[in-house]
Amino acid sequence: MRVACWQAGQRPAERGLVARLRDAAAKAAGEGADLLVTPELSAVGYHLGRARTTDLAEPADGPLRETMSRLAASAGLAVVYGWPEAAGGGVYNAVQLIDAHGEVAAHYRKTHLYGDFDTATFLPGDRPVVQARVGGVTVGLLICYDVEFPEIVRAHALRGTELLAVPTALSRPWELVARTLVAARAFESQLFIAYTNWVGTAPDGYCGLSRVVGPDGLVIAASEPAPAATPPTTGDGKADGEALLVADVDPAALAAARRLTPYLGDRRPELYGDLTGPA
Repeated sequence: MRVACWQAGQRPAERGLVARLRDAAAKAAGEGADLLVTPELSAVGYHLGRARTTDLAEPADGPLRETMSRLAASAGLAVVYGWPEAAGGGVYNAVQLIDAHGEVAAHYRKTHLYGDFDTATFLPGDRPVVQARVGGVTVGLLICYDVEFPEIVRAHALRGTELLAVPTALSRPWELVARTLVAARAFESQLFIAYTNWVGTAPDGYCGLSRVVGPDGLVIAASEPAPAATPPTTGDGKADGEALLVADVDPAALAAARRLTPYLGDRRPELYGDLTGPA
């Protein structure tokens, strides 16, 4: 299975993200991708403020889902996109995986909320493991801060996730997460991770560093760090640092990594009960 990561450039008050996402999907399909992973809240943008984000919220089966279904079916590949989901009188930071036929294959709400914006704007999700099959591979969904918790990544591995798709909005000075922690998560749980970030406007600037990491902890594909200053746009309207990464996910490599470093088989869960309770 071939996965593509769209490291998107975000600019203040932009309203054309869905059109740009459509272009990215077409390009990914042209590269032979079966799945496109986009950044956190990719359909509307991140760091818009609580009022604007809440104003853009809509249900999981709303007009945006219809648009994304047409987009995925037209491109002929599965798409992971994010948006603020209105549900139960609140708002969730959510992603959906739309398959190549335009059907919803998986729906996930961010379970670990980070910082003032997240905690003031969103309710936390309560389903830690959400999966779908794409191109013969079991794909799991997490969002940004979620991947920094080893427990939830390990839960995915134990339930059969082979590729973990992680839309994110990682800003400076947290480059360590992309450069070190994502690889550690992939290695310790023997799965592939497609970690997809923004570049462009943020309080400290999104740092880019999107990557696909293999179950041996080695980086298969990665973007360069984003420019330290707010990226200017090029003549085609793209922000500097915007990129489309493409990598192959080979189940044989997954099996080989699990034989070589058998963390999953060598676990002793009978020892862990008291270690995973309240801090």
